[in-house]
Amino acid sequence: MEEILSLKKSFLKESKSARSLAELQQLRVKYLGKKGLVTSKLKTLSTISPELRPACGRAVNEVKRYITEELRKRETLLKEEEHKRLVLSEAIDITLPGKFTPFGREHPVNKVLSEIIGIFVSMGFEVEEGPEVELDYYNFEALNMPKDHPARDMQDTFYISEDVVLRTHTSPVQIRVMERRRPPLKIIAPGKVYRCDADISHTPMFHQVEGFMVDTDVAFSDLKGVLESFIHSFFNVETPVRFRPSFFPFTEPSAEVDIGCTFCSGKGCRVCKNTGWLEILGAGMINPRVFEMVGYDVDLYTGFAFGMGVERLAMLKYSIDDIRLFFENDMRFLRQF
Repeated sequence: MEEILSLKKSFLKESKSARSLAELQQLRVKYLGKKGLVTSKLKTLSTISPELRPACGRAVNEVKRYITEELRKRETLLKEEEHKRLVLSEAIDITLPGKFTPFGREHPVNKVLSEIIGIFVSMGFEVEEGPEVELDYYNFEALNMPKDHPARDMQDTFYISEDVVLRTHTSPVQIRVMERRRPPLKIIAPGKVYRCDADISHTPMFHQVEGFMVDTDVAFSDLKGVLESFIHSFFNVETPVRFRPSFFPFTEPSAEVDIGCTFCSGKGCRVCKNTGWLEILGAGMINPRVFEMVGYDVDLYTGFAFGMGVERLAMLKYSIDDIRLFFENDMRFLRQF
């Protein structure tokens, strides 16, 4: 009986030092587990003399009920304390100022690219894309620039191997489309292009939009009408436009397209070199040699093509004088758009 009572005393002492549910569980196992102290006492009742056995049994069961009830109470108390600590640790001070998350903005290059695509799509053009790592054949040869052709010097090229390059323009898409489709075609090809060049008006990577139209009766006047409509939509209807003779190996005749200087309104300034005009894109009638490369009948089909730099147009539209600003991620610059 003394041993049974001592169990109760030792439990009371140990239960007061249990500060967590894990410690309380260890205490439960120690006293009430399969090999616990109280359980062991119950198993030894059979060794006690018959006259003492009933009293000892009642005493052990009373201690077991007491320990069970105390464990339950202690567990409830510890859970409440743990919940209070959790609430305090996760509490939100509603008097503190909120965290401001600024809205993102579309990058000015993407903004202008989307606008260009939208204008041409509204005129019935489809959008096609092609690989940025391109075969020399599609980037040069099929565009009437065979090996050692002087026109290749017009574009400083990143060569991956002798026959593989980073495309210098999106014009290869024109060849890829014409190889798998027959006219009529009315396509624009936006995307990234790469050239070994870097200064205030050039970067090694920039964006370009190639456009072309092929059918049985396409004339230079169609090219002029499409480009004037685009320019007047992109800038404004008062923007003056002029075509100057030029040379591109994949178009004949070829032209450079200028607009009235957006910085000085055609009066003459440092940007336009006091001419009042700014070049914005190149264009021309597709060279019959290009049609021959894709198997088109040069007596049946005619077409025009044009190409423009997106950063160039963005600089003119927003009066930006350094192309490198587009790639520096200066938030003071980007927030203006």
